Order: sequence, then C-alpha cells, then structure tokens
Amino acid sequence: MDELSPLLTELTTHPVSFLGGFVTGVLRLNLADDPVRSWLDQRSDNPPPPSDNNSNGNGSGPQSITIE
Repeated sequence: MDELSPLLTELTTHPVSFLGGFVTGVLRLNLADDPVRSWLDQRSDNPPPPSDNNSNGNGSGPQSITIE
C-alpha cells in the first residue's frame, strides 16, 4: 500500500488533472496531435507558444550577407 500513496495523494489533490493524464496514457493519445492540442489550447489559461515563422523578430525572412 505504500507504493500507491503518492498516486492516491495526486488523485485527491488534483483529480481532474490526474484522471485526464491517466486517460491520455491509457488511450495513448499524443498531446502534440492536432485535435488534442487544439482542445488543450482552448482549455488552458496560457496562450499558445509562438510559431517559428518570425523567430528573428523583424519578419523580413532570410537575409543575404557578403563575406570579404
């Protein structure tokens, strides 16, 4: 029973999160797949991470340089 005490503690403190993670593991859902990811983005309080399209901040795309 000592092995299950951390499991029961998490279940009693955060039941929705625990059961969501448990169901996700049982069904082997990938959290990065689109249906699950979009649902999680709608439910979360955090904004989605920024895309890598404009990672340099100026939005001008690739630039050419000259090396002498």
